[in-house]
Amino acid sequence: MSERPVSPTPVSATPEKRRRRILGRLPASGRAALAVVLLLWIVAACSPLLAERAGTIRLRERLAPPSAAHLFGTDDLGRDLFARVVCATPISLAIGLVAAAVALGVGFAVGATAGWFGGAVDLALSRLIEVVLCFPVLFLLLALAAFLPSSPLTLILAIGLTAWPGDARYARAEVMKIKDLDYARAARAAGASTPRILARHLLPNALPPLIVSAAFGIGWAILAEAALSFLGVGLPAPAISWGGILSVAPAYIDEAWWIALFPGLALFLTVSAYNLLAEGLRTATTEKGPV
Repeated sequence: MSERPVSPTPVSATPEKRRRRILGRLPASGRAALAVVLLLWIVAACSPLLAERAGTIRLRERLAPPSAAHLFGTDDLGRDLFARVVCATPISLAIGLVAAAVALGVGFAVGATAGWFGGAVDLALSRLIEVVLCFPVLFLLLALAAFLPSSPLTLILAIGLTAWPGDARYARAEVMKIKDLDYARAARAAGASTPRILARHLLPNALPPLIVSAAFGIGWAILAEAALSFLGVGLPAPAISWGGILSVAPAYIDEAWWIALFPGLALFLTVSAYNLLAEGLRTATTEKGPV
């Protein structure tokens, strides 16, 4: 009796093995960036310990330079700048992470739909992506932030809904590349619905470049939040953000340089760490190796 031919199916490692393989392939810069990111989240977790100190106003100590009592000096109201920079960390990190997740979700939904159906659907959604890309992102963010109620949720949605086109293009390209592979055809032949095929079969295989894009997106979202807060349309008081701290720096740049330096360094370090991590993940996920 002849054996029934078996359709080839993708042989993939377990999620745990995939994670270990990617971490093992990270270059030194990517590992250092990952360590910095983890350290930042530890700082964010410990920030409630300094919440009271960050909000205490001491007008007699306003614009005090860095010292043993105030490591980063004080701001224009005498508040401890070190405590404020630390307490701004969880807000900036959380907004960056959630906004990037929103952008990734919207981008994958639009891009995967365009790549899966093709034809007129692909044409219409591709034109939509191009239209959104035509708008200057900062002006679009300012318009959304100005017309919507000021809140963390509004800021997250404004950033996430302007950053999705890049993720959509990655998702479209990946889905178009893998939708005609054997396992995708087998799922269609088995009668699986389109959402199930996209979520169960195509998303895991399209995930590596999307994770890289999302890591870049986190850094960009943190920078966008800081820019909006610096311009006065970001988080409302009493929320603390790096951009909000920097917004008062220009008025005192000659006499209190530390107000600009330390929040700026925190912002630079965080965005650079996420960008270097994204570059490392790109190297680790594109390197050829055994499955």
